[in-house]
Amino acid sequence: MARVDHAVSSGTFTLDGETFEVDNNIWVVGDDRECVVIDAPHDVADILAVVGDRKVKAIVCTHAHDDHVRVAPALREEANGGQGAPIMLHPDDRPLWELTHTKYLWDLDLADGLPIEVGGTTLRVLHTPGHAPGAVCLYAPDLGCVFTGDTLFNGGPGATGRSYSDYDLIKESIRTKLFALPDDTVVHTGHGDDTTIGAEKASLA
Repeated sequence: MARVDHAVSSGTFTLDGETFEVDNNIWVVGDDRECVVIDAPHDVADILAVVGDRKVKAIVCTHAHDDHVRVAPALREEANGGQGAPIMLHPDDRPLWELTHTKYLWDLDLADGLPIEVGGTTLRVLHTPGHAPGAVCLYAPDLGCVFTGDTLFNGGPGATGRSYSDYDLIKESIRTKLFALPDDTVVHTGHGDDTTIGAEKASLA
């Protein structure tokens, strides 16, 4: 049976010439045999500790800010005992990706509506631009949750005051894609505590 495993990894986020200390959530979805890793922040060892001895089917990046993709190429190489695992990213985030990785690209493109099957469940890609052009959320209806990266937090929308972000667009994405989900859907965020879709509707009322 599919489940959600979680840990926190600490490091930095750098954009527009500023650097901040941040704690990132690590989310791993799957069963006892296989899993997908959502984002690749800070430290490969932190991520592999959550994965354990399971097969990593993919490293799915919610967006390409450096605190979410910094160790993605290293994780790609080390996953599955060195056999590797593909990195998935929405192509609209290429400009952000290339701020961190100039020698490597990701392997597979994410697209709105794309299903990602793992451990007997399905993650559905929701393209939610605003925090970043290629930002996506991953909806798992069987598990009653959605992984929102930095699009929606406990307390409201993600930040939009930096390069490649758009406040009006993130509001539209949240209202049309996320608020269409059931109110009791648990929101697993890129940073900080969980919330629910219903609880966050008041933040954009």
